[in-house]
Amino acid sequence: MSEQALVGSSSNGNISTLSKVTKADPEALEELRRKLKYFFMSPCEKYRARGRKPWKLMLQILKIAIITVQLISFGLSNEMMVTFTEENLISFKHLFLKDYQDRDSIHTIYTKSQVHDHINYVIMRYLTLQNVTVGNHAFERIHGVFTPLSLCQEFYHHSSISPSNETFSIDPHVEKECVYIYPMKPFQNEAFPDLTNFTLDFKRLLAINIFLKVKAINLQTVRHDELPDCYNFSITIDFDNRAQSGQIKVSLNSEVEISVCKDWNVSGSNAVSHFLRMVLFDSLVILSCLLSLLLCIRSVISGVQLLSEYSLFVSTHCQRSVFWSERMEFINGWYILIIISDTLTVSGSALKILIHSKELTNYNVCSILLGTATILVWMGVMRYLGFFQKYNILILTLRAALPSVIRFSLCAVLIYLSYCFCGWIVLGPHHENFRTFNMVAYCLFSMINGDAIYSTFTKLRERSWVVWLFSRIYIYSFISIFTYMVLSLFIAIITNTYETIKHQQQDGAVFSELQAFIAEGRNASSSGMDDSDKEEDSPGCSCLCGGAD
Repeated sequence: MSEQALVGSSSNGNISTLSKVTKADPEALEELRRKLKYFFMSPCEKYRARGRKPWKLMLQILKIAIITVQLISFGLSNEMMVTFTEENLISFKHLFLKDYQDRDSIHTIYTKSQVHDHINYVIMRYLTLQNVTVGNHAFERIHGVFTPLSLCQEFYHHSSISPSNETFSIDPHVEKECVYIYPMKPFQNEAFPDLTNFTLDFKRLLAINIFLKVKAINLQTVRHDELPDCYNFSITIDFDNRAQSGQIKVSLNSEVEISVCKDWNVSGSNAVSHFLRMVLFDSLVILSCLLSLLLCIRSVISGVQLLSEYSLFVSTHCQRSVFWSERMEFINGWYILIIISDTLTVSGSALKILIHSKELTNYNVCSILLGTATILVWMGVMRYLGFFQKYNILILTLRAALPSVIRFSLCAVLIYLSYCFCGWIVLGPHHENFRTFNMVAYCLFSMINGDAIYSTFTKLRERSWVVWLFSRIYIYSFISIFTYMVLSLFIAIITNTYETIKHQQQDGAVFSELQAFIAEGRNASSSGMDDSDKEEDSPGCSCLCGGAD
């Protein structure tokens, strides 16, 4: 809502004066006012006026219940998938990384023998995987042939380095060399693969990458009457020596591809009946959202049609166009919000049915659609709370303050980004919380909220007094600007808007000419005007077009 909609701007009181009105048909005037008044009524007022039941309100309440239940049900299923994936990642680290311990620090090695031992350890664990693991892991097989383990190294094409003489000769082009190791059944220790052709030149070595694939089945879903999925894990083990600092960082990452199992048989399970119940419930959600979608689209179309009729009336009798703020009053933003929510819910529910039927496995996309739809459907109920005065002032404040908040936030973001870039470049080499741009953004945002301030000060390594002094000035100035100035101004904008709207409601101010036109009918009927006065100068048109001089 703009300032024109909030504060009246004329010498006559609440609305601006435009031009003298021409005579209008009183019946057409009253008919337009009646349509406008009914359009802007609350569901309860429409029920009292015409006995029209608030179907959209009851449907939104029903949608909140069933969509929330649907999200919880899918969330529990999605949680089992995520838990299974994360636990397998931890298992792979313990299986394939030698001397691995659960800790946040990076797994590192320092000697050549450790590198060879770790590579041999990975190969041995891969070849004896099914004899070692306690899970249902197995090798990937394509057309009857096992997928091999790939052992690759990246190195400079040519490198001659002599730190003692402070000389070097290097060709920076990177070459890659790989060997492939197939699993053997049954495995015998004397059959260890021959790696004599795979030699490591640590002077030129940049990285060693080991790629392997492992398959598994998530059987825990059977206890919840859901059919299990098959998982294909693509595991990558990296030995990073790009810094060549005497420390090789070892990391293991895993990407998972979920697919439908080719053949399955679950004895004594209610999986089929459970699937049918879930499909029936999801179908109920889809039908409810489609009905809500149609009702909201119909209301939006009715608003557009009424806007056209109102614009034609104002153009004909007042010789002016309708203000933009008045046009926006006909476009109900809550209906647009509900339409978006219904569209996301229908899409997410259809995808959920396909996931349960094992046609698709896009858990992440489905969870995003349903989660966003749930947020919007709960927010949509605020429209009906807005019909109560105490709640309406809150909604009006949020809507009126939004443009000012966006403009203010844009200026604050520019200052915030400048601090992020500066902290990343200057303090990144000296502080772990400033290593990357994303980490800087997280750290500074936490400091705005009062978190991590002390740890940010204490973790800075005192290597240079210049950097130490700059860090103090940097952090003190950031906290002073954002905590004491930006946040205070942000709160002041919302508080000022709230006070303005509160005083206008207490004074009975009319926020726009459209609302004044609707209210003019009630004022005229209670003022005791005779018919001749009404015919001479219609009060409604006076309100719209400015009245007599």
